[in-house]
Amino acid sequence: MIQSMTGFGKASLQLPTKKITVEVKSLNSKGLDLNVRMPSLYREMELGLRTQISTKLERGKIDFAIYVESTAEQTSTKVNVPVVKNYIAQLREVYQNADETELMKMAVRMPDTLKTEREEIDENDWEQIQVIIDEALQNILSFRKDEGESLEKEFNLRIGNIRQYMNDALALDPERVQAIKDRLQTAISELQVNVDENRFEQELIYYLEKLDITEEKVRLTNHLDYFIETLGGNEANGRKLGFITQEMGREINTMGSKSNHAQMQKLVVMMKDELEKIKEQVLNVL
Repeated sequence: MIQSMTGFGKASLQLPTKKITVEVKSLNSKGLDLNVRMPSLYREMELGLRTQISTKLERGKIDFAIYVESTAEQTSTKVNVPVVKNYIAQLREVYQNADETELMKMAVRMPDTLKTEREEIDENDWEQIQVIIDEALQNILSFRKDEGESLEKEFNLRIGNIRQYMNDALALDPERVQAIKDRLQTAISELQVNVDENRFEQELIYYLEKLDITEEKVRLTNHLDYFIETLGGNEANGRKLGFITQEMGREINTMGSKSNHAQMQKLVVMMKDELEKIKEQVLNVL
């Protein structure tokens, strides 16, 4: 079962003094492009988190974030009282007629009037946070799998359409061959020259062999079958599917250049259109 690189996962946790929310978003990318945002308190855990995320998600443009919302009545930020008093004393010398309220307003806007006590990571809290990180990653993996199911249905539809257009084109082959023969015979008749019938047949066979699309049909059929087979694989296979579509495109293009028949060329264009839709979606496959 294929997975999409597009996904979203979220999980939250209420601790005694704060609410923790973890969000993971991912979009398609050629490789792993990981952006981690977290409070400075947990920054020392970032390296391990990056390894954990990259192991789980493998590829994609991934935004991972931990949000902390304080729910405690107390705050870790406090007024630096000695500094504020010192500012007020200095301001009183400058603004001798100012009242205490005005001096206080000016003082608290000065640098270093607030101090924040540095928190240390609580191991028990981090263990609980780790649980919701795992939950958020599992949620995004479930999202990716659901998106992968939709992509697989889309691919099966498009591959089926290409196969049908190819068969329709092959059904026109007798008509195409006869039209080529008629054109050549008409051209020779208009030249009003005598032609060795045996030599004409030999040249005609050689010409038709150059326009024969049987090999392209066989190779394209193999590529279509291989694409479907790869869809059902157990490993990440977005790159492999991309390579297969390139091979499919070569065979379709060759069929178009050999067709030399208006209706067949229309079918080839329809095959190309279906293939382009597949290529667009393959970019989202993990």
